[in-house]
Amino acid sequence: MNKKQVTEHFPFDNDTLVFKVCNKMFALASLKKWEEGNGFINLKCDPDYAQELRAEFDCIKEGYHMHKKQWNSVYINTDEISPKLLVDLIDHSYDLVVKGLPKKLRDTLN
Repeated sequence: MNKKQVTEHFPFDNDTLVFKVCNKMFALASLKKWEEGNGFINLKCDPDYAQELRAEFDCIKEGYHMHKKQWNSVYINTDEISPKLLVDLIDHSYDLVVKGLPKKLRDTLN
């Protein structure tokens, strides 16, 4: 929420919290799964980097209910993912979405 023009929504149901930048999704999470202790966050990812992450970390899988090449599900209830890596992956997702915005919208973030 500290990033520029980030908003949170429940566009699908009362469970799936979606974070957007300039009305484009960059992160999603099921609140019910978090409450059950099975929390994960779906994050957009460069396709090549997504494959590398999945090969290196058991807790990073293809995006649940998302485009499998461009989204990862990062399961956080493990010691495998450090808080720093999680923040880096959130930043990567945000930056990737911002990069894909039209220049006019990108300029509003500066």
